[in-house]
Amino acid sequence: MSQPAPSRPLPASSDGWREEFAATLRLSWPLAAANLLQMLTYAIDVIFIARLGEQQLAASALAIALFGLVMWALSGLTGAVAPVAAAELGERAPALRPVRRSVRMALWLAVMSGFAGMGICLLLGPLMRVTGQDTTIIGMALEYNTILVISMIPMLINNVLRSFVSTLDRPIFATAITAAGIFVNALANYAFIFGNFGAPELGLRGAAVATIITSFFVMIAYVVAIRLDPRLHRYRILGRWWSPDWTRLWHIARVGTPIALTITAEAGIFGAAAFLMGNIGATQLAAHTVALQIAALAFQVPFGVGQAATIRVGYFYGARDSEGMKRAGWAGLAVGTGFMLLTAIAMIAIPKPLLAIYIDPWDPKNAVLVAFALNYIVIAAAFQLFDGMQAVAAGALRGLQDTRVPMWIAAFSYWVPGIGLSVYLGFYTRLEGVGVWIGLAVGLTVAALLLTSRWARRDRLGLTARP
Repeated sequence: MSQPAPSRPLPASSDGWREEFAATLRLSWPLAAANLLQMLTYAIDVIFIARLGEQQLAASALAIALFGLVMWALSGLTGAVAPVAAAELGERAPALRPVRRSVRMALWLAVMSGFAGMGICLLLGPLMRVTGQDTTIIGMALEYNTILVISMIPMLINNVLRSFVSTLDRPIFATAITAAGIFVNALANYAFIFGNFGAPELGLRGAAVATIITSFFVMIAYVVAIRLDPRLHRYRILGRWWSPDWTRLWHIARVGTPIALTITAEAGIFGAAAFLMGNIGATQLAAHTVALQIAALAFQVPFGVGQAATIRVGYFYGARDSEGMKRAGWAGLAVGTGFMLLTAIAMIAIPKPLLAIYIDPWDPKNAVLVAFALNYIVIAAAFQLFDGMQAVAAGALRGLQDTRVPMWIAAFSYWVPGIGLSVYLGFYTRLEGVGVWIGLAVGLTVAALLLTSRWARRDRLGLTARP
């Protein structure tokens, strides 16, 4: 019996705005769902580690602060395979050999950068000592971190495989595999932290072991899914895996390095804001953390739309179809900012139910924290549109493999008007924590306006001309 034809991954010049919106939504929602599920995976770790005690939770937080930053940045580096492969598909689909070589070199890059990332993470000890952390917590954090770093390379390989399946119009695999990983992570935490199911009781080290098990499970799940899917398997991405293509590897690294640095700049501004809030007061820092978690939760959707925009624009970029690039980019911007408009309305209309995801806003003992958090959420609502806009605009520009100038735009926007205004308003006016958040909002707004302006001027700037 013949099988139904799979959905067409490649756009065509005849596609109109309605078709482009439909394609963007179809590609975006599984990626956004996978992003949200990934946040839930991290939340599972926190839930289990918190049962060990405050010191263990603090130790894991210090390790994750560095590990997460390095991992996120290197995911941007290796994830550059998505626009590269999308352009190759747009130029000469199915492009079996070019896509296979690009994915193979991205896997090489994942392993090489993973070793470098592990080395950076192993500098956690000196970093904690310089910042004056408690010696007991340093010891716990180092035990946890030494095991945790083993998961970095499989995680980066997973990022490449996720980019591959999404570019080939199978983003639902990323959603399903991430969801399955949540259950594996929960079971492994339950087993190795507390010694259940006959496993050794490892305490905090068990949480790191659970992360390693989950990362390898996800990697195997991707390999199996790719092997079983006829369209994906025909690319044989592991064929001649030992054969180098240095030109292609350098191209992916050249596109991806600015993405990694952009991610570092953006993550750095929120890390810096936390330190600023900590100097203002512990309650303000706690309120800041809760409000920021709500904003981060909402951000996962436009982040997924931005990933979809990278792929959609990349297809048309490879096909040298300027009208298609225009439709794909603006459709992504409309979807991303439209969703953030809904979240902004929700933050203004029902802030306390949103806070209830993390704390009890009706408990009198939380009254002061809730008062601060409500102020911060109002500002978060104000910059929701711009946060979504800058995420999707950056994604659309990545589809054109334009990453260097957006990197400088992001670094300037976040660290000059952003943190600069946060420091001034937070410490030299009576606004304090509200001033810090206003600075964050201004930084995101400037980034959104500059990145969207660059996208609007893409033809005049020669960004749509493929070499």
